[in-house]
Amino acid sequence: MDHRMNLGELLREHASLRPEAAAIIESRDGVDRILTFAELEHSSGQGAALLRQQGLRAGDFALVLQPMSATLYSVLISLFRLGAIPMFLDPGLGRAHVERCCEIRSPAVFIGPARAHFLRLCCRSLRRIPIKFSTSARMPGAVSWSTVNGIAKDDTLHPSTMESPALLTFTTGSTGEPKAALRTHGFLLAQREVLVEHLRLEPGEVDLTTLPVFLLANLAAGVTSVIPDADLRRPGAIDPRPVLRQIEKHRITRTAASPAFIERLLHGCRETGASLKSFRKIHTGGAPVLPGLLDRIRGLAPNADVTAVYGSTEAEPIALIEQTEMEKADREEMLEGRGLPVGKPIAGINLRVIRDQWGTALGRLEASAFAALCLPPGSAGEIVVNGRHVLPGYLDGRGDDETKFHVNGTVWHRTGDAGYLDSRGRLWLLGRCSARIDDPHGVLYPFSVECVARSCPGVSHAAMISHRGCRMLVVEADDASARLTEMLNRRLDWACIDEIRYIRRIPLDTRHNAKIDYPALKRLLQPSR
Repeated sequence: MDHRMNLGELLREHASLRPEAAAIIESRDGVDRILTFAELEHSSGQGAALLRQQGLRAGDFALVLQPMSATLYSVLISLFRLGAIPMFLDPGLGRAHVERCCEIRSPAVFIGPARAHFLRLCCRSLRRIPIKFSTSARMPGAVSWSTVNGIAKDDTLHPSTMESPALLTFTTGSTGEPKAALRTHGFLLAQREVLVEHLRLEPGEVDLTTLPVFLLANLAAGVTSVIPDADLRRPGAIDPRPVLRQIEKHRITRTAASPAFIERLLHGCRETGASLKSFRKIHTGGAPVLPGLLDRIRGLAPNADVTAVYGSTEAEPIALIEQTEMEKADREEMLEGRGLPVGKPIAGINLRVIRDQWGTALGRLEASAFAALCLPPGSAGEIVVNGRHVLPGYLDGRGDDETKFHVNGTVWHRTGDAGYLDSRGRLWLLGRCSARIDDPHGVLYPFSVECVARSCPGVSHAAMISHRGCRMLVVEADDASARLTEMLNRRLDWACIDEIRYIRRIPLDTRHNAKIDYPALKRLLQPSR
């Protein structure tokens, strides 16, 4: 493993090797802002000096509410250089979420644009933060981040070890208490090495970057990152035209994005006649990726290797499968309800399928007890993983009982996903363990039904649920016709569906706009009082 633990060290190396190469390109009102590796290294040194001047010290937590931008990464690397720990939460989840996250770990610094500072009016926890910076307009009680321009660069780098904390993020807490995921510098380095190897990151490439952690990996690998000219908070609703113009202008060669974002690009290509011929690598994940989407990507990006990525917040990536590896037999098995193939687990990750007992803590197991839990190929159960880039636990252990267990001192992560390994060692997904239906008809994993339903022409989304004791398939489709209903019933006769119901829009997750929000859907189906 690379001995350099601080991202600031890697950035400094690229600033020396390719000082004039673009590190980050972003558009504002149609005008490009290009930040070279040398400029980013210099600005982060100035940022570290400003933070130190205002009283921030190594080990302090800094709440960062800056949207994805060149400024965000200048801020992040400034914090890394100082040994401080950036802290991220989603303010869109409401005041209670913000307050709870700040109770779990109190930040010493608050950094964000003017609109983020307006949250101080309603959030007492934000008002209590002693040091505040505004990255846009001047705000009362906050230091303007623009003052870095008049400060001498701080060249010191805080010495980091494998165990040094580097980054703190929070889960949504949509099903309970938010969990705080604290990543060490060693974890970030291991994740970077996995991404470089399996996404084949090469210096000089130009990447359309939609995910914050991938931009960090790009900076460490010498890859140019182009931030899409789009609202990345709603990837399924972006206007694709400005992004397509960026792709053409900057001759973008690669991207890793959610299926919803990719769908919007494909829609824009169909409307404008544009193509994705400059791409050489396209990775999509963060939500289930069906073969039909991979086929359509390949049709508009004929020069690209098109790959579906399976992973989670705690383990990214876990498995990969290329479009060309989706065989005819795999597609036929999907239509028979066998789930979704996601490829072989990557090198560097250990994966097992154990008896599905999601919701029951496993604690500490002997190797023999763990072996007894593991299932043979073809048997469905819980997917569990470990490896250097798998998060070993949450801050202060809160949430570990649900998702972690130990086998002779080794920590395993429970993904919460159900699936199985086939005879060739490939992983097939069956959806969330918590969504499993167990009724007089038997055990049914809804995702296997949803894969089949979404293969029907005109179906945008589908959700299989147990509703008031009945198996109900909820469908979002262009045309809720009798013909479509007949097709669904015919293809899904093995699923023993009691009712098919059409609705205008199935609620999706807020992050990727691609996963079914089952609790919201069930609330939607409740009769109004």
